[in-house]
Amino acid sequence: MVITPVHYIVVPLLAAFAIPLLTKIYKDAARLIPGIVLFYNIIVSFNLLKYVNEHGIISETIAGWQAPWGINLVITPFTGFLASMVSVLGFIIWLYGYRFKRTLKGGLVKYYEILQMMMIAGSIGVIITGDLFNMFVFIEIVGISAYSLTAFYRGRDGAEASFKYLLIGSFASTFLLLGILIIYTQTGTLNMAQIAERMHEVPQHMKIIALIFFLISLGIEAEMFPLNGWAPDAYSQAPSPTSATFAAVVSIAGVYALIRVLFTLFDVPVNNYLMIMGFVTMLVAEIAAISQKDLKRMLAYSSIGQVGLVLIAFGIGSKLAVFGALFLMLNHAVIKSLLFMTGSYFIYNTDNKKLKSLNGIHKRLPLVSFFFSLGALAIVGFPPFAGFWSKFYILIAAGDARHVYLIVGVLGVTIIELTYYLRIVGRIYFAKEEEEPASHKPSINAIIAMSALALFILVIGVYPDLIMQPLNQAADALLNKTHYINQILSLN
Repeated sequence: MVITPVHYIVVPLLAAFAIPLLTKIYKDAARLIPGIVLFYNIIVSFNLLKYVNEHGIISETIAGWQAPWGINLVITPFTGFLASMVSVLGFIIWLYGYRFKRTLKGGLVKYYEILQMMMIAGSIGVIITGDLFNMFVFIEIVGISAYSLTAFYRGRDGAEASFKYLLIGSFASTFLLLGILIIYTQTGTLNMAQIAERMHEVPQHMKIIALIFFLISLGIEAEMFPLNGWAPDAYSQAPSPTSATFAAVVSIAGVYALIRVLFTLFDVPVNNYLMIMGFVTMLVAEIAAISQKDLKRMLAYSSIGQVGLVLIAFGIGSKLAVFGALFLMLNHAVIKSLLFMTGSYFIYNTDNKKLKSLNGIHKRLPLVSFFFSLGALAIVGFPPFAGFWSKFYILIAAGDARHVYLIVGVLGVTIIELTYYLRIVGRIYFAKEEEEPASHKPSINAIIAMSALALFILVIGVYPDLIMQPLNQAADALLNKTHYINQILSLN
């Protein structure tokens, strides 16, 4: 029996409303319920992904309201793969953050867990929705949760970062609504399959104006330069599990929204634009990362650089390049989550977030240091770790397309990335420890979460064939625009 994709939306919403009531009965309900909901999302994800890979696309219209007004949820091998990835990582991040900051009072825990769960659920909604307006609604759910979590500690820096994020996010929302309005007035529908079918009837100048609005708004969500000014502050000021969620979930949903709109809705060529902006994003972010003295800001800029490489791969546009882009999205989500998790324990054991405070820290946190070093080597692309394969396929795709300048550029930026990660690993293992503050060891649930991510990096690095099939099916589903349109319209 296939589970309806409506569960992705309804179950988290009901759970969020239930948490304030259930905490009056059992005080730890606020910590436990998000884990139960996110684990249930994993069951839903794999059930739906198995079904679509065997039987084809699932398209469900809620409450009988057909397009252009109804809420249409669509599961394809592409959206099913991303939703499954987000669900699994969301649960692992919850496991890592369970009992996070034990000093938080019950009310703060309640708000934190509700917002964290809603941010993950909203990101899944962005991925599985089949119409533009509800994509906007889910982006707003993600945004409101993210703004609140950025300012969760209520300090001056957190409030400033949250306000910046809110201000830039408001511009994104406005431009996205304007783009949706233009598309609706020209096509008479909000359903993405119907829009794609009718896009050839839209006058070219209206198409270009709408495209500009979407590129600006979704470029902000996807952390694309120069629209990503909010990201470093938000990553560095949010609670550490939330920073991992930004990297593993929110950025993936933003990239998905941009790619879905560009690949499915529009027939205007944007490949060169994606390659250029992706390379500029990667170059600027990695140069900024190497100059950082704050660990979380460095990891934030590194995350932006990885997103830039993803955009380059989608810009190349071949089957192999899209395959590599999806592989990199998966690796980025896993590896960057591990880096933020381990980095948070480094920070927790120091008086500040500065890199110099990591000198010799492996003596006090050997396991955490090992996990961080593993993630650092993997994100750079060292074999035999998972990160090697995604970069390898992207470079091969660039070679096949004869984009030699991209190969040279990516390898050059990788040297910058390698430099600052090895510098940190050197501090951890070879620098002399200046002081020995009290050590806060990772909890057992955090060790399990980090171990699961580390195991993935090692296993997929040695046996990449384990995920080749779902990645290939996801790439085919994204590139086969005609099949997507025909399947959705026939099911509706």
